[in-house]
Amino acid sequence: MIHHNLLLVIDDDLTLLELLSEHLIQAGYRVVTAVSGSTGLQAFNLYHPDLIILDVMMPKMDGWTVCERLRRTSDVPIIMLTAKGEEIDKLRGFRLGVDDYVTKPFSFGELTARVGAVLARARPTTTSPHRITSGDLTIDLEQRRVTVAGRVVDLTPTEYRLLEVLAVRANRTIPAEILLDEVWGHPYVGESEYVKHFIWTLRKKIEADPGDPKHLITERGFGYRFE
Repeated sequence: MIHHNLLLVIDDDLTLLELLSEHLIQAGYRVVTAVSGSTGLQAFNLYHPDLIILDVMMPKMDGWTVCERLRRTSDVPIIMLTAKGEEIDKLRGFRLGVDDYVTKPFSFGELTARVGAVLARARPTTTSPHRITSGDLTIDLEQRRVTVAGRVVDLTPTEYRLLEVLAVRANRTIPAEILLDEVWGHPYVGESEYVKHFIWTLRKKIEADPGDPKHLITERGFGYRFE
């Protein structure tokens, strides 16, 4: 099973780095590794990977800083590795544009499943109308581009996919569980906080007043609807 996707793994733990890349190569990916935040950023500029696996806790430059720098120029999918028991501010990560978290110790199978799911979200999937408009918001499904009043909005692959899934079924309330399954994939069943966080980050980007949304409506106890 060859994917041809190039993954960049950034972690200061050399043993884990070696095991991880072996496993990901066996799963059919091409892998580049980096042992620090700064060499990770250099590798990113050099190789332009399709996805980054990034450890939160690293000396000198931590995962948050690396993520912040990457997001200035790129919407490459990012999976954060966090240690069990680490007080992790997931909300902060979602705000920075992290696509997913995997907690150590993890099984390589679980990580590989998450990599596949995140990459699948970044791929175009549309067979629907090419453009959806609501007020001054336009979603161009062919170009995967979202504009508000003519200004392009930068969305991460996950944010875009969530908006696309909702917009294609405009005016229908979709339960969080179904959104989880369609946007994040099967390994995420039950993690409805993901949906909540990403609806929130989307509102901040596309709503005139995120506190009084006109496009992304919450139906308490039922799910979410795109108007």
